Amino acid sequence: MNFKKIYLIFGLLLTQLSFSQEGIAVYSDYLSDNYYLIHPSMAGAANCAKIRLTARQQWFGQDDAPQLQTLSFNGSVGPSSGIGVIAFNDKNGYHSQTGAKLTYAHHIRFSRSDYDLNQLSFGMSGGLISSRLDETKFDPEFDPIVDGGMKQKDSYFNIDVGASYHYLDFYAHFTVKNVIASKRDIYTDIESDNLKKYLFSVGYVFGFQESLQWEPSILFQAVDETKEKTIDVNLKLYKEMDFGRIWGGLSYRRSLDGAQYVSGSGTKDQNLQYITPILGVNYKNFMVSYTYSYLTGNVRFDNSGFHQITLGLNLFCKREKYDCNCPAVN
Repeated sequence: MNFKKIYLIFGLLLTQLSFSQEGIAVYSDYLSDNYYLIHPSMAGAANCAKIRLTARQQWFGQDDAPQLQTLSFNGSVGPSSGIGVIAFNDKNGYHSQTGAKLTYAHHIRFSRSDYDLNQLSFGMSGGLISSRLDETKFDPEFDPIVDGGMKQKDSYFNIDVGASYHYLDFYAHFTVKNVIASKRDIYTDIESDNLKKYLFSVGYVFGFQESLQWEPSILFQAVDETKEKTIDVNLKLYKEMDFGRIWGGLSYRRSLDGAQYVSGSGTKDQNLQYITPILGVNYKNFMVSYTYSYLTGNVRFDNSGFHQITLGLNLFCKREKYDCNCPAVN
């Protein structure tokens, strides 16, 4: 087996997993009642203002393993507007990013009454991101581009735009991330500034609030520069309790672009795919959830487990004015 080729393909798979560092990578944390994290049009769409803190860690026990922390807040301002802010810290080996985003969203209601949910939303986020590359442990003879013995950093801004539509128990979101981004110069002089990523998600909630509710959904991602594409297939279950709500689910992500690796005297194909179970509890105005993502396939690193915890607090809650199965809004 050619191990150099094995690790080359492994590196390519990891690139697909994180979609490079161009802001906040799209993992499964949006399923923890946190659609605002990836869709700016969801700012202020719910009947409560929401604070969400997430911490993600990959490959426990490995030095410089990828990790991500995000802190977000969003809420309504007046009858038809919403605002939000996101701060994040992303570290992956010698590469790291910190940044913040500010969001404004506008909600257009077509409902004839407060009980009939029919809403179209538009949102825009502007962000400032600082990228850093620590080359102090690099050997400058390895690559003429690498200076070695130094720390490089550069800052750039980006703009995300999106739209959401809610009709009773149905919802759909479309977002373009990094639709406008300033030039970044940290790796090479010819580094592309095309960081656009397209996200489309759709779902429906079945059942009744007094019984078990279940929510199938999908999320499709496409990266403009590399043409990478993935799809998430999700299923969540909700059960209303006296103290709040318990919920759980399962997410399956698969890349639509495969890669080849050497196995014995031949080659095999492998697509990025991982499975993520999720558990969560809403107790009064508090929320906590845990997700564990497991990368499958023959080419993987360590135990391929990714742990994530989300803590949430709902503030300034209004009555649930819509008569629908719409946990992201009510």
